[in-house]
Amino acid sequence: MPLPFLTADRDLDGDAGDPAPLPYDERDHWRRPYRPGPWRVGAAAVFLLLASFVLLSALIIGLAGAPVGAAVCVAVAVVIIACALRLLRIGVWVSAAGLRQVHLVRTTTLPWSAVGSVRTVQQPVRWLGLPRTVQGQALVIGGPGDGEPRTLFTDHNGDFLSRAGAFNRAADKVVAWAAEYHAP
Repeated sequence: MPLPFLTADRDLDGDAGDPAPLPYDERDHWRRPYRPGPWRVGAAAVFLLLASFVLLSALIIGLAGAPVGAAVCVAVAVVIIACALRLLRIGVWVSAAGLRQVHLVRTTTLPWSAVGSVRTVQQPVRWLGLPRTVQGQALVIGGPGDGEPRTLFTDHNGDFLSRAGAFNRAADKVVAWAAEYHAP
């Protein structure tokens, strides 16, 4: 019994002309050149679990007849959820416009013309963003007038801890974007 809806060679929209560009072909949209790592996703999941407990306590407090306490719990849960979502957005994002480094409370955007060099270096790096440092690799950028290079990401952060291959692929992608859009 033929199942034409399962075949890959069937033309779905009826025209065999020029197909629409794929989402990753649009160079003007900001995209992260790597997937979020398991440590970052796990931390966000723990925050969301904590927020669900806080929301459950808000429900119980609200049913007990204390609307002010319930409102405070809901506000705390909203802050926890916002932090969890922001934690998932942390990282390096690229587009044709430039390079964007997202932190928990701030975002820095540099046009490609302000990026002098992008390279991987061996240096002491912070382990999961904590004060403890270990020897590792870091992708750093240097501006045309900057004396101190800025670290974009390391192989010991929440995205690349115990994933050396993913760090190398992400560093290569950022270097390729810089080479493509940087006008020396």
